[in-house]
Amino acid sequence: MTRTHKILISLLVSSILTACAPAVIVGGSAVGAAHDRRTLGSFVEDQNIELKAYDAIAKDQDLEKQSHISVTSYNGIVLLSGQTPSAELRARAEASVLTVPKVKKVHNELTIAAPSSLGSRSTDTWVTSKVKTSLLKVKGHKGFDPTRVKVVTENGTVYLMGLLTQAEATDVVDVVRRVGGVQRVVKIFEFEGNNYPQNTPMTDTDAQTTPMPETTTF
Repeated sequence: MTRTHKILISLLVSSILTACAPAVIVGGSAVGAAHDRRTLGSFVEDQNIELKAYDAIAKDQDLEKQSHISVTSYNGIVLLSGQTPSAELRARAEASVLTVPKVKKVHNELTIAAPSSLGSRSTDTWVTSKVKTSLLKVKGHKGFDPTRVKVVTENGTVYLMGLLTQAEATDVVDVVRRVGGVQRVVKIFEFEGNNYPQNTPMTDTDAQTTPMPETTTF
């Protein structure tokens, strides 16, 4: 069974449980959303986007067999991270995700390389755990909750997503960059007041008002 199929099955089981036991799952979602600046509807929609995006990618057999791709959605903004062997496949992965309803934008951070090893992925999981713990050190912002920051690590690069204020984002990055094992930080934060048209890839014109992810390398 391929990695993508395992993910799809896991997400599908979650969806089935949602249908079978709405009181339990919705209650759980409400708890998560209570610590999140997303609406409850957006919180749930992000899970659906990830499920549909993995399904769209899995339909491309070349992508499925030759790539290691992770899909993360936050408030309709999708991050693609991982590895794929060619620029063509990289573009095809992004195009597949852009067909998914409710996707506002795709940040394609796929690198052109062979899929990472299991050892590398285990290290990334460890780094992610350390980064999440480090966010408890972010102080001085009324109502700030570390769980509002979504953390994705790929080959030592840490991607940060979430709906934050500019001041919160600055302090979050300052803390994360000091965590051992973090080689690079890429900020994909959304700030209040940013509205993105759905299913529209980022262009050079967009970049004038909606900056590309900011990168901090150490």
